[in-house]
Amino acid sequence: MNEHEFFYELGKLIYQIDGVYEKYGSRASLKSPNLLWILYALNDGKIHSQKQICDEWSIPRSTANTLIKELEDNGYIHLSQIKGKRRELNISLTKTGKEYANTILKDLYSREKEVYKEINNAEETLQVIKHLAQKMSIISNVEIK
Repeated sequence: MNEHEFFYELGKLIYQIDGVYEKYGSRASLKSPNLLWILYALNDGKIHSQKQICDEWSIPRSTANTLIKELEDNGYIHLSQIKGKRRELNISLTKTGKEYANTILKDLYSREKEVYKEINNAEETLQVIKHLAQKMSIISNVEIK
């Protein structure tokens, strides 16, 4: 296998995994796959900023802004000012939002748990993927002529 074949296969696998989550979100009646990832991020019990979610999950800011506004309008999240940051807000799930997220994500968590049991050396596998992701950043820093 050469480098082109490696990255070709890697790309297919990434999109296959992404497609699994996209199908799950669609079956859960979510209008956007990114909404699944925003709920997933917020449902960890911690407070996150929109910037943090966008950076960590590679969600376009305009997309996240639209989805977060909808979540706020539905009473699923609470926005609060971050001290010292004029334009950045913390986002946390409301009680209703936690119930909504748990309803959407409960089956997903259960299925992920089944898959996790089947992965040998899960932590080592994750470390290899993290290392690859860090090395891959060189691609986005290349100027295309």
